[in-house]
Amino acid sequence: MTLGIVATLKIQAGKTDEFETFFKELQAKVRANEKGCLQYDLCRAKDDPTTYVIMEQYADAGALEMHGKSEYFKAAGPKFAGVLAGAPQIVRLDKLS
Repeated sequence: MTLGIVATLKIQAGKTDEFETFFKELQAKVRANEKGCLQYDLCRAKDDPTTYVIMEQYADAGALEMHGKSEYFKAAGPKFAGVLAGAPQIVRLDKLS
């Protein structure tokens, strides 16, 4: 079953450029190395330039597990911690159709 993740992140003022730069690097690694990752997109809220949404889709639970265990995703953890203005809001989804 295809799985989805919607992660809403609030980024500290003045750190949005830093966040976008390292996220694009992470995104490129995910797209190059994870065949089971069907979507890994970054969006920014129109009404708040410090609010971002990451939309993810994975072919199955194994693909999601592989993503979380990848060295490049683990390495991004401290980078996320350095720019976040609070805990991310994570919604996990099952794709129905």
